[in-house]
Amino acid sequence: MLMHLSSWPEIDARLKSTKTVVVPIGSNEQHGPTGLLGTDWLCPEIIAHAAEQTDDSLIVAPTFNIGMAQHHLAFAGTISLRPSTFMAAITDWVHSLGRHGFERIYFLNGHGGNIATIEATFSEIYAAPSFQARKSRTIMKLRNWWDLPGVTPLCNRLFPTGHGAHATPSEIAVTQAAYPDRIKTADYSPQIAPNGPIRDALDYRARFPDGRIGSDPAQASPEKGQQIIDLAVPALLRDVQAFTDEALPGT
Repeated sequence: MLMHLSSWPEIDARLKSTKTVVVPIGSNEQHGPTGLLGTDWLCPEIIAHAAEQTDDSLIVAPTFNIGMAQHHLAFAGTISLRPSTFMAAITDWVHSLGRHGFERIYFLNGHGGNIATIEATFSEIYAAPSFQARKSRTIMKLRNWWDLPGVTPLCNRLFPTGHGAHATPSEIAVTQAAYPDRIKTADYSPQIAPNGPIRDALDYRARFPDGRIGSDPAQASPEKGQQIIDLAVPALLRDVQAFTDEALPGT
């Protein structure tokens, strides 16, 4: 069930059989000369929506598509939230979903730059007096889509060289599989981009002028992207079910 395409009575009724919801979360930022700006939110959305097509009992929330992307702001089209804004927004999402009766909120993430802030937000929520007094039963889980069991090993087999750390062929392949009419091509050099540290936006642009880090996204293809999706979907369903079934002390 896709929440944004459902009515409130439908969600209310489904809460009688499940209290778990998946939230795709990512970022809108540059992904090199060929990657879509939405890559980091599209990948978790594509996988979550494909999982919902496989198992309609899965509830998928609207995608949280803006994250922490300050270091990409020297590239046109990037949109970023400050850490405090991002934390406040995630907290409001959790409180809103918890108010309706969702007790397991599973964030499927597509942007490495979000991880620290999402985890810090979880800590803040758990530290709140209402949670400490056990007035809230809501718990959260963060899973990066590439950390779903089997996904990274598959990506390593598909792209043994030039996978890199940003604008990777794996993430671009996933978007190509879902949006084959939006495939971009470009000439770039070197074929495999350099690696290096990530700091502020101007430093990033100076080190990585076309936006790639260690990657050769020309290796991406819709066929490879579909292989990744086909493996990620059952892995996600198993992981969400395990989270749903997780016993809590005192319950």
